[in-house]
Amino acid sequence: MTTFSKRQAWIHAMRLRTLPLALSSILMGSVIAFQTSGFRWSVFLLAALTTTLLQVLSNLANDYGDSVNGADHSGRLGPVRAVQSGVITLSEMKSAMLIFAILSLFSGIGLLFVSLEDPLKFLLFMGMGILAILAAITYTSGSKPYGYAGLGDLAVFLFFGWLGVMGTFYLHTQAFDAMLWLPASAVGLLSTAVLNINNVRDIQSDQAAGKRSIPVRIGKRAATWYHWFLLIAALLLILVFVVMEQAWGGLFFLLATPMILRTGWAMEKFNSPEKLDPYLKVMAGSTFLCVLFFGLGWLIF
Repeated sequence: MTTFSKRQAWIHAMRLRTLPLALSSILMGSVIAFQTSGFRWSVFLLAALTTTLLQVLSNLANDYGDSVNGADHSGRLGPVRAVQSGVITLSEMKSAMLIFAILSLFSGIGLLFVSLEDPLKFLLFMGMGILAILAAITYTSGSKPYGYAGLGDLAVFLFFGWLGVMGTFYLHTQAFDAMLWLPASAVGLLSTAVLNINNVRDIQSDQAAGKRSIPVRIGKRAATWYHWFLLIAALLLILVFVVMEQAWGGLFFLLATPMILRTGWAMEKFNSPEKLDPYLKVMAGSTFLCVLFFGLGWLIF
């Protein structure tokens, strides 16, 4: 078993490589808000802070939940988890989860204070924020973690896609545009592709632990085709948005497509968790770059 220092174990549990993915939806909503002259730095910075804290909370809860529910067992072939390694105890991880849940809540409240004046809208977004915190915790934790029922993909699509992009845009502009469904869905699909790689990597250990993820349910081959669907559908949705909005500079997102499609080829080629694991970082990073190139191209041209 890999030996961690305490500091290394905490950094590993936070899974910093996932943070660019968490920021992708904030960036997409903010770029589109900028084009409508509704961008506000206070909203962008607080939204970025809140989603980062929520992502860390989710990662810590995932480490805790999979250890408690048996997915992180001694026969697991993926990277060693912090609690599984024994360096961080369950009580320590629960305390860290509580800290990040509180930080996420206060950051989210601060975001809503600078964004919304209507009390009803404030309460509505507050409810969605609390739901996001609960979703981050209960993905693999609790008596009935929804990730073990195969609902993780839907949650990622909704929170990283629709809620993340359209919610950020609304907090900037106090308005809604139906065209936002296209880029919001695209970011949601790319984010789901990250989870799909994770679940294909862990397919054997998840099956042994009773975690019924989509790859466990449909098998590795079908999960590979599912992955291609997520990638191609996302890229097409962004392309349709660019054409319909005549935001031709946004075509710069195509610079990220080789990196994105590379994850599909990796899914075709590799079966071992050790070889698939690096592509989690590739998928998360390429999603962020896709949004960044889209935004920079649209802003410059």
